[in-house]
Amino acid sequence: MVARPPNPIRTQPDDGTRELLQWGGTILAAGIVAGLLLVTVLGGFTATGAHTNAGWFALIVTLACIPFGGLLLGLGVAKWFRNRRLLARR
Repeated sequence: MVARPPNPIRTQPDDGTRELLQWGGTILAAGIVAGLLLVTVLGGFTATGAHTNAGWFALIVTLACIPFGGLLLGLGVAKWFRNRRLLARR
């Protein structure tokens, strides 16, 4: 009987995809909430910046969290699709 090599997907069930999806979604959501708070509650912003100190903080959080969370979420989605494709081949 010939031994088959182990399935890499089944031997490594925790490859970080779930964490990427969770943290990417959480960070992206935090950035969106901060942006909504900036526009609605914290005085808004113009071309020169926010109107209040809390608005500046929300602007910084928004501009940091949206791109980083989007990249993490995009990477998680790509890994999820790759894992589905690898499972379908087997």
